[in-house]
Amino acid sequence: MKVLFIGDVIGKPGRRVLRDLLRRIIEEKAIDLVIANCENAAGGFGVTRDIVEELYGYRIDVLTSGNHIWDKKEIDDFIGEYRTLLRPANYPDGSLGRGSVVVETDNGVPVAVINLEGRVFMKPLDCPFRTAEREIEKVRAKAKIVIIDMHAEATSEKQALGWFLDGRVSAVVGTHTHVQTSDERILPDGTAYITDVGMTGPCDSVIGIKKDIIIRKFLTSVPARYEVAKQNVWLQSVIITIDNETGKGTHIERLNMNPVH
Repeated sequence: MKVLFIGDVIGKPGRRVLRDLLRRIIEEKAIDLVIANCENAAGGFGVTRDIVEELYGYRIDVLTSGNHIWDKKEIDDFIGEYRTLLRPANYPDGSLGRGSVVVETDNGVPVAVINLEGRVFMKPLDCPFRTAEREIEKVRAKAKIVIIDMHAEATSEKQALGWFLDGRVSAVVGTHTHVQTSDERILPDGTAYITDVGMTGPCDSVIGIKKDIIIRKFLTSVPARYEVAKQNVWLQSVIITIDNETGKGTHIERLNMNPVH
């Protein structure tokens, strides 16, 4: 089983590079399941119904998210309609949407995907560690393969969750910071791990936003309207190989592509 996990999709440039590259990657790398974090897909902040449909059209199977999932108010009207559009599972009871899902690949292998959000330097939510245990228990009877999107700011919190769940899930993949790390590995008990998969969007930017806007904000501390950059757009991702029988990760590698390279 090969799972392609795509880093945070940033606005129209990120969506366009998916349109241009994703089908080729799926075919050339023999990908069985595609997961992408979509919380920045609409102008860098949030997601709309039309964009959700667009992303599914590029052969993405599951969309995860994080704190920006709520940025477009219309999300309230449709998040419950899409079984494979996730928000973090550790939002309080009563929150719209769902935090986990079990899907089947084309060859009939069930895969569970769980979305979590960190709490360090972020808003207070339910504990992602204990929420992970509850969600794993919920899906375990249906799927041996379990993929976690840990959407968090702090490296330490992501690493701690990886070690906490080592041997209990197939992979813990970090999102949110938009800067890809180079620490991909298989942990001792068989969990594939990376602290942050990066972003699918313009790399000549400050985490996806036009450089001059962010530099000016740092220099002046004056709020500014953010705009997604457009230059040097890359698709950043990882390919995770998983043993279907044991559910353990056996290999993880970064895959970064640009339409002109």
